[in-house]
Amino acid sequence: MKKILLLGIFLSGHFIMAQAYPRFDNSNELKFNIGLFLATTTVEGSYEYYFSEDTSIGATVYFDNDATTDYNGNFGIGPNLRAYFGYQPRSGFFAEAFGLYYTGEDDELGENDPRNQEYSTVALGLGLGNKWSTRDQRFTLEIFGGFGRNINPEDFQDTFMYRGGLSIGFRF
Repeated sequence: MKKILLLGIFLSGHFIMAQAYPRFDNSNELKFNIGLFLATTTVEGSYEYYFSEDTSIGATVYFDNDATTDYNGNFGIGPNLRAYFGYQPRSGFFAEAFGLYYTGEDDELGENDPRNQEYSTVALGLGLGNKWSTRDQRFTLEIFGGFGRNINPEDFQDTFMYRGGLSIGFRF
């Protein structure tokens, strides 16, 4: 009888795996900035890869053809590094450091000096936000904002830049 009991305990221990935290297999996330699209018709997509439950690295790319709402150029691409704080893994309050390379065109026409100047610049900045995820960690919603400084601005270009939005995402 003892042998059957020991065999039963051994087999049940082999098939049951107790962990303090659930296993996260969805380390990739694609996001679309729906808030920026609704506000300015800018199309912005992001990718995020999770190193752990509280650290990720990502990239953002955006396109904008509307010159009237052209606050960060017509095209931009850049990386970011995020650290999440809180009790829920891969969600909650986060802080990020980001870089952004963007290009655009300044269309200010003066009376005597019509100009059409193109520019490209690099900016570095910091941002804050909050991310919520569903119970199964498949879908996310995040709100974020950031402030950066252009490294090499033109004389007609602002020294500071900002970014922000409301993004929906899918983890896989």
